[in-house]
Amino acid sequence: MLLKILSSALRVTIAVAAILVLLWWFGMRMPGKNASKAGLLSPDEIALREELRTDVQKLAGEIGERNMWHYAQLNAAADFIEGSFSRAGLRTRRDSYQMQGQACHNVEAEISGSRPEIIVIGAHYDSVFGSPGANDNGTGVAATIALARRFAGTRPKHTLRFVAFVNEEPPYFLTGEMGSLVYARRCKERGDKISAMISLETIGYFSDAPHSQRYPSPVLGIPYPKVGNFIGFVSNIHSRPLLRRVVPLFRRHAKIPSEGAALPWFVPGVSWSDQWSFWKYGYSAIMVTDTAPFRYPYYHSSNDTPDKLDYDRFTLVVSGIEKVIQELAR
Repeated sequence: MLLKILSSALRVTIAVAAILVLLWWFGMRMPGKNASKAGLLSPDEIALREELRTDVQKLAGEIGERNMWHYAQLNAAADFIEGSFSRAGLRTRRDSYQMQGQACHNVEAEISGSRPEIIVIGAHYDSVFGSPGANDNGTGVAATIALARRFAGTRPKHTLRFVAFVNEEPPYFLTGEMGSLVYARRCKERGDKISAMISLETIGYFSDAPHSQRYPSPVLGIPYPKVGNFIGFVSNIHSRPLLRRVVPLFRRHAKIPSEGAALPWFVPGVSWSDQWSFWKYGYSAIMVTDTAPFRYPYYHSSNDTPDKLDYDRFTLVVSGIEKVIQELAR
C-alpha cells in the first residue's frame, strides 16, 4: 500500500515538473541577450528624462486625480494630451462615447504609413478613485506622448497610432464601458488591420532591494528575479509571436534588464490593462509594465505621486520602446 502511494506521488511530481518545464519553455523563455543592470543615460536620454518628468508632474501633480468622480480633471487631462499631440505636429482625433450622460474621450494621434497595417501604442490616462496616479498611469501616458513626439515627421511603412484611453480603472475595468474596449470594438468594426498593440501600464518604479519583486503565485516566481529592477513584457498565448518578436528587439537596444511571459489571460495580472480589450477582438497585443502591485508599494493609493518614480530607469524603458517601434514600423 505504501509503495502504491509513493508511486502515485512520484507520478504526480513528475507530471507537475513536466508542466512547469513546458510552461517555462513555451511561455517564459525569452530570446535575446538581457542586460544585467541599468546603464547610464545618453545626452538625448537626459533630455527625454526631463520631458517625462514634466509630463508626469502635469498629469499627477497639477491636474491630479482624474476620473468620472473628478470629471473636470479627466477632461483637463484629455485636453493636455490632445494639445501635446497637436504641438508635436500630429493630426489628432477624439474617439468619444457617452457614459452616464457625459462624454468620455479616447484621444488619438496618427502617423499614416505606406502599408495598411497599424501599430497602436497606448496607455490609459484616468486614475483610480482616491489617487493622483503618477505611476498608474501617468508614466504610461507621458511615455505615449514622448514617443509620439519622436515619430512626428517620420514616414513609417506601418501606420502608427498613439492613443490615450479613458476609463480603464474600476468600476469600468474589464467592462463594456472601458475606453480601450470601445476603441478596439470600433477598430474591428471598421476593419482596421492592427498588427500589434503595445499597452504601456505603470512603468516608472524600480527597486534594487532584496525580495522587492513578487509574483501572482510561487510557481510563476521560480524562473524570475526576486529584485524589482527590470521591466516586464506580458502577453496572452495568442500574442506570443508578437511578444517573442518585441522582447529581443528591446534587449538589442535597451540598457535595462527585461523579462517576458506569454501566459493564459486568466493568470492574475496578465489581463490587467488595455491590451485585454484588443485581445477580445482578436488583435495581438502586449503589456509593458513594472508589474504594478507586485512591486509598487503605492499602487492605487493617495501616495502614488511623481516623487516616487525612478526617472532614470523609466527613461531607459521609453528609449528602448522607441527602438522597438522603429523596428516594427519597418
